[in-house]
Amino acid sequence: PEIVGRIFEPFFTTKIVGKGTGLGLAVVHGIVKQSGGDIEVDSNNDIGTTFRIFFPAVRNEDVESNSPIVETSSDTPNTETILLVEDEDAVRALATMTLETEGYKVLQAANGTDALDVASKFAGCISLMITDVVMPGIDGPELAERMKELSPDLKVLFISGYTSDAVIRHGIEEDSVEFLQKPFGPAELAAKARSVLDGDPV
Repeated sequence: PEIVGRIFEPFFTTKIVGKGTGLGLAVVHGIVKQSGGDIEVDSNNDIGTTFRIFFPAVRNEDVESNSPIVETSSDTPNTETILLVEDEDAVRALATMTLETEGYKVLQAANGTDALDVASKFAGCISLMITDVVMPGIDGPELAERMKELSPDLKVLFISGYTSDAVIRHGIEEDSVEFLQKPFGPAELAAKARSVLDGDPV
């Protein structure tokens, strides 16, 4: 019971370090909720585990419209475009889902090189870049500098699973930039992104 109650939490896992991120079921939960559904789980020793997924009934015209059901956490819709740069697929998927559920348009990139390419091809305005600090090739701080050359008004939120000392060694002074420590939940990410965009850090 103590495990069943936490299995949908981001980054919760019973696997040993290095063998799992604890994001698989969190992503499933996010997809189901984003689609207006619900998910339940029953698990018993010697019997097994059963997941039940429920989706709302729709009319034929709703299906034909192909319009996704998106619930936002505030009365005012978020309309900004966010560039998300994260080299871990599961983390990127969960963060994208969280931000899109909040109403943002999300551009994804797996590394710094991809991010520069995505940004150069995007015709609109990118209001915020959320980037991992430590990545192969172009790391977060260097990417931020290069992106600022393209868009001086761009706001940047750094994320990292490393300790504060490791973050500072990579050129990020926590008192001068916006930073979110991993692991974080969807609500934390959504709140932090909104505060950075509004210029009112939490």
